[in-house]
Amino acid sequence: MSDTAQRSSQTSLGWIPWATLVVSIAGLAVAGYLTYEHFTAGTTLACPDTGVVNCAKVTSSQYSKVFGIPVALLGLGFFVGMTALSVPPLWRTSSPWPGRLRLAAVLVGVVFICYLIWAELFQINAICLWCTVVHGLTLILFALVIIRQALIPPAS
Repeated sequence: MSDTAQRSSQTSLGWIPWATLVVSIAGLAVAGYLTYEHFTAGTTLACPDTGVVNCAKVTSSQYSKVFGIPVALLGLGFFVGMTALSVPPLWRTSSPWPGRLRLAAVLVGVVFICYLIWAELFQINAICLWCTVVHGLTLILFALVIIRQALIPPAS
């Protein structure tokens, strides 16, 4: 890609760093809420507790922890990291590491939500609406990071 084409592409995609920051902060809020609910044994999930949509069933299942760590806390850690990696100056740095870490994080995030969706659909037989919001936000982050990586290669 020529310098002019790369600069034009960067200008037209300049909204992606801001979008990833906003999505990361939204994820931080939802994951923070789920973490709060987990540790307070809250019943305010604002989600039906009967039928297929049943947040309490999902968030208290054996799949709500991985190696003894609450999934909500892992999600909170993920979104803390993505928020830090999504601040616009880290998109503009000449170091390749923030971009590599951002890409690795969203790849791990997508693999993990695939596992969680499998658990909800085929093991728990219930869906948590709050968890689904986290899954959606993770997929949006994945798409934004991949689009940016694909269209604006790192500076050589």
